[in-house]
Amino acid sequence: MSRFGFLGSRVRGTATATGRVLQLVWQTSPKLTLLMATVTLLASVIPASQIKLAGLLIDEVVKGVRAGSADAYLRPIIILALIQLGLLLASSLLTTLGNISQQLLQERLTIHVQTQIMEHANSLDLADFENAVYYDQLQQAQNESARRPVQMVSQLFGLVQTAITFITLLLLLVQLSPWIAVVTLISPIPAFISGSRYGWWGFQLMRRQSPMRRLMTYLTTLMTTDSYAKEVKLFTIGDHFLDRYREVSSEYYEDTRKLLVRRYLSGFGWGALTILVSSGTFLYVAILALRGTITIGSLTVFTQAATQLQGAFQGLLTGVQGIYENGLYLTTLYDLLDRAPAITAPANPVPVTRPFTLGIEFRDVTYRYPGKEEPALESVSFTIEPGETVALVGRNGAGKSTIVKLLGRLYDPTEGQILINGHDIREYDPRELRSVFGMMFQDFATYQFTAAENIGVGDVTRVDDRGKIVLAAEQAGADPVIEKLPESFDTVLGKWFEGGHQLSGGEWQKVALARGFMRDAEILILDEPTSALDAKAEHDLFSRLKALARGRIALFISHRFSTTRMADRILVLEGGHLVEQGTHDELMLLGGRYADLFELQAASYR
Repeated sequence: MSRFGFLGSRVRGTATATGRVLQLVWQTSPKLTLLMATVTLLASVIPASQIKLAGLLIDEVVKGVRAGSADAYLRPIIILALIQLGLLLASSLLTTLGNISQQLLQERLTIHVQTQIMEHANSLDLADFENAVYYDQLQQAQNESARRPVQMVSQLFGLVQTAITFITLLLLLVQLSPWIAVVTLISPIPAFISGSRYGWWGFQLMRRQSPMRRLMTYLTTLMTTDSYAKEVKLFTIGDHFLDRYREVSSEYYEDTRKLLVRRYLSGFGWGALTILVSSGTFLYVAILALRGTITIGSLTVFTQAATQLQGAFQGLLTGVQGIYENGLYLTTLYDLLDRAPAITAPANPVPVTRPFTLGIEFRDVTYRYPGKEEPALESVSFTIEPGETVALVGRNGAGKSTIVKLLGRLYDPTEGQILINGHDIREYDPRELRSVFGMMFQDFATYQFTAAENIGVGDVTRVDDRGKIVLAAEQAGADPVIEKLPESFDTVLGKWFEGGHQLSGGEWQKVALARGFMRDAEILILDEPTSALDAKAEHDLFSRLKALARGRIALFISHRFSTTRMADRILVLEGGHLVEQGTHDELMLLGGRYADLFELQAASYR
């Protein structure tokens, strides 16, 4: 691409980026945007006014000195000095107002952009969160959006101010010599083109380095958070992670160093051209003053105008380059926000009616995870009637959790249909459909909030309903755990915040189970609900579960056959296929896969 073509593409890119950031700034706060714009416009005309006024003041002083009569020129000199004082005070006040509005706008903008990212993340599918490309995109957006929009706000309004200042200074300089104005304007352009090229290369380097930065962040997380501290110390793997971090960070630094050194040395080289032009301009104007072609006041005006004009033009080019470069980095934010979820509500969703009369039906359901050839589930069919408790059994990777995620419409089937209460789940609004589920996953979340909030978020519509929270805790057997806490339900759990209280794995599991009981759910799904519980707690839980599941559909996954035998029916999965189903007694009589697994587990207790 030629230099002119490169420059043209950068101008178009800058115009696009400017339009986007203006829209973003206006959405954040129209009042602060208008205040900042007003301040910027007023401040932009002050530099030329000050230069012109300084020239007039010097000329009046020189006239008084030559005339030998100071009194005759005292009054206009005082008036000009007072006007100059007023301009200085006005400039200071506008700077103060500009700083206030800019800082407030920057804070609001940071919050606004981060909120947009969180809102959009909330709308995406589970599959997006299991995609490495998405995580790179998300981290780029989070890292850059925290500062790039803020920088663009400052640069954008600075660009407007500089542009108006530039025009007023240019008018002053043209009065001296048009060719000086032209040379002064042309000299910074090579440095601008060079800087833009390096800005583009820097953006491409950032994209290539994104997986590397994400790995560095992950290694930092492994070494600095409580979730991993026990294993890191017991397995003495801290030095291993540190070595990996040093290796990756060294490669990251070396790539960055090479680009930075080339960029700044190139900037110095082209900047030297601008300095030469400035020096030549000063010499030319000084010679004119010696010859009497211009007055001493004009010398001051033209010298300051040339200096500030060149600075203003460089500021314009730097602002354009900065907005373009920051706009490049913000494309990661816009790419993220343009990412649309695949699982959406239909135009006319079927309402979810209660109570269910037809239960759940899987019809020849097949599901392949993205990028995988082998299906996680293949041609799976079964029904679950209202009020029935069903257990899913099988080895790890058999497809049990996939069934649960498909049922909650976290994924859509690759083939086949899933019906709930007689309708394909794609006919429902996903948010409304999920409101009928009460769930607890094996890898449940441990929120660093109060015990009440940890349970209450199971139904955000009743997150402040202490009576319901207490009832859910009792149903899950979590009430004895909470009673022992220093401030009962108001105790902060975890160790991330001051005053937090850490729970054991089994205690956390009971709290998570209570979260699943918060909803008056039609479908209760429990994924390994007793994995961290002792035998007595497990027995107590399932005794309660039978009562709680009355009238509901209950589906649970467990590797403990002492619990699965209590289900009304058992579904046995193997390699993504449903190979057996029936009651415990029926499956034992069948002598198939379930009976083998049961006997294998029972043998370990003998």
